[in-house]
Amino acid sequence: MSDPVLSLDGIEKGYNRGKANEVLVLRGANAVIQPGEVVGLVAPSGAGKSTLLHIAGLLDTPDSGHVVIAGQDMAQASDRARTTVRRDLVGFVYQFHHLLPEFTAAENIIVPQLANGTPRGEAADRAEMLLAKVGLSARGSHRPGALSGGEQQRVAFCRALANAPRLLLADEPTGNLDPETSDTVFGVLMELVRETGMSALIATHNHDLAARMDRVLRLDQGVLVNG
Repeated sequence: MSDPVLSLDGIEKGYNRGKANEVLVLRGANAVIQPGEVVGLVAPSGAGKSTLLHIAGLLDTPDSGHVVIAGQDMAQASDRARTTVRRDLVGFVYQFHHLLPEFTAAENIIVPQLANGTPRGEAADRAEMLLAKVGLSARGSHRPGALSGGEQQRVAFCRALANAPRLLLADEPTGNLDPETSDTVFGVLMELVRETGMSALIATHNHDLAARMDRVLRLDQGVLVNG
């Protein structure tokens, strides 16, 4: 049996540690995500969802505990090793698209591939393929400012998948969209994830969207429990 794509073991994280105003956000969070599994993460605002995702994606470090990605324990990994794993194995989607405004939709998907050493022609072909999958073939030459909110977020999905990651981490990926657009765009995201066979941990406050995933984890007082 293959290794889990993501394992979180005893993750603790606090702020202002040792001070009177110390805040302990994560209190021994544990989770295992298997290959091809799509898991929802629900919790009230401010409960630590973003912190957990940043730790899982190696953008932040826990105070204690282990993050294991595709069998690699990152607890004692060097900064260089963490950067390599994050670049090669993890894709991110945020509530706000964070597209580069000076580049076209296609270029926003090409740039991370070039940074990963992909030849430009191959990168352009993959960008074109991804844009077609999300119904934006005709919009690849448009800059983000000329795209609707839903279109911008679909481009952001494509960018997150540009380097074919094993794990997708999404933080309220449709939270900035109206309900109808949110439902449509989330459907596109789920199709992309299912087609590629990747694993995903998707934070959302929308319980209807969470119900469309394989299972749901709830962050309760800093601990992950089955939703």
